[in-house]
Amino acid sequence: MAAECVPEGPDLKEMSEEDVWELINDNRHRISLGVKPCMLIPYLRQARVLTEMDEDEILSCLKLNNSSMRTSHMLDLLRIQGRNGAMALLESLMIHYPTIYTQVTGRKPSTVPSGFSGLIKYSDLTEYLVKALTGMQKELKEARQEASRLGSRCTSLEAQLGQTLERQEESRRLKADHGRMRKHLAAAHHDILKLKDEKCGLYARYTAVIEERSAANIHCSDLNLQVYQLQFELRKAQTERDFERQRSLKCPSPSETQKLQDEISALRRQLLVPEKYSPAREDILAQDLVEVRDGHMELAEQLRCYREENEQLIRERQEMEEHKECLALQVQKLTLDCEMYQQNGTVKQSQLRELQTERDHACQSRDEAQAQIARSLAEKNTLRSAHTEWKFSWESQGSSSDSLPSSPSPRPRLRRMHAIGPDSMRGCSIESGNVPPGSVRSQNVEPPCPETLRKREKTLWCDRDSSETAECDNDFVFIPSGNEVEQSVMSPTLSCQSNNSDGLSRASAPPFLLRSRPRAMRITGRVLTISFQGEELLSQLQVVGGNKTGVFIHQVTEGSAANTVGISSGAQILEVKYEQAQQALRMVLEDSTLEEAIWGLGQVRGFCHLSLRPNQDAYKKLLLQSGEAMSGDSFYVRVNMSLTGGSQDTLTVSCNDILHVTCTRPAGTDCSWRASHVHPCQLLDLKTGNLPNYYRAQRLLIRAIEDMSLQPMALRKARDKQKTVRIVSTGRQGRNPLWVCVEDSKDKSTGPGDASAPRGCLTLMPYTLVTPYFPPICRPVLLLPTILGRVLDQKLAKWQGFQLCEPELLSSSEHATRLQRSEVLEECEQGGQRCYTLQSVERVMKQGTHCVLPLGLDCVRRLHRAEIFPIIIFIAQSKSRAARKLKSKVQCLGWSEEQLLECSRSEESLLDKLPCLYRIVSPDSWDDKTTLLTTLHSIILEEQKKIVWVEPDLW
Repeated sequence: MAAECVPEGPDLKEMSEEDVWELINDNRHRISLGVKPCMLIPYLRQARVLTEMDEDEILSCLKLNNSSMRTSHMLDLLRIQGRNGAMALLESLMIHYPTIYTQVTGRKPSTVPSGFSGLIKYSDLTEYLVKALTGMQKELKEARQEASRLGSRCTSLEAQLGQTLERQEESRRLKADHGRMRKHLAAAHHDILKLKDEKCGLYARYTAVIEERSAANIHCSDLNLQVYQLQFELRKAQTERDFERQRSLKCPSPSETQKLQDEISALRRQLLVPEKYSPAREDILAQDLVEVRDGHMELAEQLRCYREENEQLIRERQEMEEHKECLALQVQKLTLDCEMYQQNGTVKQSQLRELQTERDHACQSRDEAQAQIARSLAEKNTLRSAHTEWKFSWESQGSSSDSLPSSPSPRPRLRRMHAIGPDSMRGCSIESGNVPPGSVRSQNVEPPCPETLRKREKTLWCDRDSSETAECDNDFVFIPSGNEVEQSVMSPTLSCQSNNSDGLSRASAPPFLLRSRPRAMRITGRVLTISFQGEELLSQLQVVGGNKTGVFIHQVTEGSAANTVGISSGAQILEVKYEQAQQALRMVLEDSTLEEAIWGLGQVRGFCHLSLRPNQDAYKKLLLQSGEAMSGDSFYVRVNMSLTGGSQDTLTVSCNDILHVTCTRPAGTDCSWRASHVHPCQLLDLKTGNLPNYYRAQRLLIRAIEDMSLQPMALRKARDKQKTVRIVSTGRQGRNPLWVCVEDSKDKSTGPGDASAPRGCLTLMPYTLVTPYFPPICRPVLLLPTILGRVLDQKLAKWQGFQLCEPELLSSSEHATRLQRSEVLEECEQGGQRCYTLQSVERVMKQGTHCVLPLGLDCVRRLHRAEIFPIIIFIAQSKSRAARKLKSKVQCLGWSEEQLLECSRSEESLLDKLPCLYRIVSPDSWDDKTTLLTTLHSIILEEQKKIVWVEPDLW
């Protein structure tokens, strides 16, 4: 409604150049704040009011710090173009920013061709509008999909949170029950221990009765178990008898092809009836007869296929029925086992309750016995004291009257002795006065209280901790000064024992510690760490080598800080540590190339730490007779773009070529590598030349992609036939395998601490590392597209040296185990038990034959993990007569031509994501099915001889 109420402004075509620019300058502030130049530049470039140099100046100029300054600079450049620049700017605003266009011009935006100034052709304008609308619709669709995905994700997370809370509450309750049961068990255990510590003679008869009763219970439980087992065997025998009876009553099903055979017999009888026709009619009938025979042969072929499929389905049905019956029998067995286990659990619970009852009776009897013993001892003490008093009074009467009687010594009460051996009584004596009366070690007749039992448990834990602490203390030995060092090292245990006598507290740490038991160490060589002022480190050091040999110091500048600390040539640099922007950085140079090492050492500013290893033997191998050092780099890469040789020494490469890089810093060249082509069947270098390095090739790859996006559709389709670019990104991994993520200081527009600072190194990879493999046996064969492969797999498997991979029938447990080990390549049906496995492929390969895989592209990575590298062949589609005849065979199997083309397009786009090379069969190389099979056979024999190059799986 808001758009309909906007008043119509003046017609822009009737306004002069100065009026139009005055209208734009009046709204310059609004345009600078609300417009992004990157949205308008493609239209302005197509209208030819901005050049490529203008675009680079707007987007890459370091003086333009924000979007408003870039937009203002773009308006200044358009002002130079005059009226065309103004009209192109307003038209781009009408397409991408209709609200700002209405505010500036006062007119409603319209996409009618008559509303444009004619700077762009009608066809180009229509294509641009369609692209813009498609992009907006795609962004809207992606936003909606992302919103729905986040909503479903939120719902699932809420459900998971609820389940987690429920599980947490359940686990908390189980922990409480577990703790309560443990406490209960500990209390029962302590009660039993106290019963054992008492007078065993008083409970001998009771113990005998308990043992007889337990023996009777065990005998009863054994009889119950035997009864349960006999019942289970009886039911198992009945089930097997019913199963055999049902199996014996099965009868074979009638043939399903009898009706077709009757129809064929009737047609044959009709053909045998003689009729008289004219010569022309006979010619027509003869031609029809030939066509009918051809059709009859096709029908016979189809009938044979249907018969084979029918027989296979009948066999599978019988197998599934047998499998079903076996599963039913297993379910019955498991049900019987479950019932038996439940009954056993009930018996165990009843036995547990009986044991608890017996324990209660034993505790009660123990208390009564303790009370009786206490009363007996009290009576005995009373009688002994009375006897002593009577004896003292009798002796006092017979003595003289002037002598004073001595005071009788109090007689100690009866006490309980310690439960320790005689040997331990010799070395230590325990005074009864130092032990509290309620302690476990007390000699009184009263039983210990529950608090004493808890104290005893703490004492036991303290003793255990002290023993563990003593063992830990033996790991380190105090080293005194002087001649006592040897004695302390020779007798670490004696020094620990005399620790208390020397007055050393365990809480205070000794000045020197030496581990008495040596640790396991892995010594790889003498490594020295040297710290010095590394300002402009490359001016102090000159390095040589590479990833194959290591990075070595070749020359050291006289008088530099590196020369002062004693660094000399021939030392291998393992790593360098330094600080940059208040951050500690560490770079490992042990496996890096020479180019990476020079770049890394060039980043050092200030104080640094170099880890060096003397390795003169490896350094001398790098030196030539002339004293100069040769390259130490050696690695293989797969090229992801086509490069033309500009000069005589530049190497011409195509996409998917394999190169051997032998030097990353060749003399006399800048931003180049020294590489050579590799023989397809041997590790031999062929033609050698210069190649753009990773950073420079990355820029060329970006420029090639931009040029392809600006090319017309017809020229783009013509170039698609020749592969020029393979898109590989490093966004899925943290570090580029060929080059560290370099930030150019010239391209930085923000501080180093800003996370949004633009990086000079993008994520596109012009080269990817590859590793050579030499398959010792015949490689499997994978034909694509998958639908067309289903037709050709059966034909190819009939050739000598080829065999079709057969699926395996797995049980549910074995299927789960194979899935967990990633040994299942593909399932024949969703949720079924028939699967293609690694073992079936290896079984065919061990026979010395090529295994034909009726699978899709998903199996390639699983095969690579098992070091099985298949030969991947993609058959391109065309509209020729042979291709149409092949498509008719596909239609006979139930697939349409649209499905075949869709499968071909989808799988062709996934070929570049494979970590290995593949082979494409062009439509012009075969005429019919026979020549196609012959071509495939020759390609397989040729690929078997080649080296397999595999790159790290970046997808």
